Amino acid sequence: MASVSEAAAGADAERPRGRLERKASAIDHTILSPGTVSINVQGAFIVDADPSNPPTPSDDGAQHDTDIRLPNHISVVSHVALDIGGSLAKLVYFSHEPDSKDPGGRLNFVKYETDQIDQCLDFIKRLQLDFHAQNGSKSGKISIMATGGGAYKYYDEMRKVLGAEILREDEMDCLIMGLDFFITEIPREVFTYDDTNPMHFEEARADIYPYLLVNIGSGVSMVKVSGRREFERIGGTSLGGGTLWGLLSLLTGARTFDDMLKMAEVGDNAAVDMLVGDIYGADYSKIGLKSTTIASSFGKVFKVKRRGETQAEDHGGLSHESREEDNDASHSQPVFKPEDISRSLLYAVSNNIGQIAYLQSEKHNLEHIYFGGSFIRGHRQTIRTLSYAINFWSKGEKKAYFLRHEGYLGSVGAFLKRQPRNWGRRNSFEEYPVVRPTIQHREA
Repeated sequence: MASVSEAAAGADAERPRGRLERKASAIDHTILSPGTVSINVQGAFIVDADPSNPPTPSDDGAQHDTDIRLPNHISVVSHVALDIGGSLAKLVYFSHEPDSKDPGGRLNFVKYETDQIDQCLDFIKRLQLDFHAQNGSKSGKISIMATGGGAYKYYDEMRKVLGAEILREDEMDCLIMGLDFFITEIPREVFTYDDTNPMHFEEARADIYPYLLVNIGSGVSMVKVSGRREFERIGGTSLGGGTLWGLLSLLTGARTFDDMLKMAEVGDNAAVDMLVGDIYGADYSKIGLKSTTIASSFGKVFKVKRRGETQAEDHGGLSHESREEDNDASHSQPVFKPEDISRSLLYAVSNNIGQIAYLQSEKHNLEHIYFGGSFIRGHRQTIRTLSYAINFWSKGEKKAYFLRHEGYLGSVGAFLKRQPRNWGRRNSFEEYPVVRPTIQHREA
């Protein structure tokens, strides 16, 4: 007795050949695989931000990142994807441009601090209204593809506020699918760093496996990827973005992660860290250490603090009034600047991650090391430190690879995992010859 799927396939085989050809043409240059949405990526490109008008957080806390233009994708997309982590909620959605004469649309990238999840859900509600305004009342409801720990923590709240279907997807699966998409499909997305060329773009390529993904969020996960949907978490560390954010919240007056990164940009870690030059007075050339190499993170703090206490004891003979003035001065002018502390701690966390990543790549014989996650945020010093660590420990044999949308791997993966309702039944694309299947992540 024939199965239901076999019977459907037999009936579908009788359809006119012309229709098959039209369908085959429609899915040319498309990401297509069982269980995933079809997105036409032909001619896709990143919309570079206007340097004279850099993106700034909106009044509702939304931070908009650079979009990806999809000039040849003209079909309706009735879902959005949300990756809710411990620190940030990352949203990806597709929008047409009704006022533009050009066809197609774009993938939009927006993030909120997870503490502002209510504002994020309000933003999605506005997307729902826009969707119905553009596509009519019969267009149905927008589905929400959710991943990350918050997909479970905020599940009931999302259903209540949005009144929509919430489809939860595995976090690691989404991360790998999102990274595969960026590596293979989007030009000028993946890049390497060195001081002479801070953003050297790598060509999109198909032969990507195996590789190591170092995903840096609140914590750090290191994942060996051997093939499509073949991956294993091989290590990680709890010292990640949440560590930096938490300690700098205690040690500085910064209130947001971006404020901390801005302080780190202008700080001088040499005021806080003990360097090789502080110990040897010069480079330690025999073992390849420059005088500026960090020997001990925060290594000068104890010495400087102790020196200040000794000086205070030596002035014990001062009058009470003088001591009060001295104490007031010490409070108004702290020994360690917040900017220097920020840079020192950023280096400490980044160097630690970089060295662990290198060791894992050596242990598992992985040549390509990709860094993702919202810890990086395109920040030059973070990228430089991670690149230096990989280059130093591998003696120049390996490179660190970065992405312009590094914080959106999970949400993009969830976006691509949207399953057409009739998949594997009527209207399934499975019956049509695929001209160029670029990514296949799920089995039928």
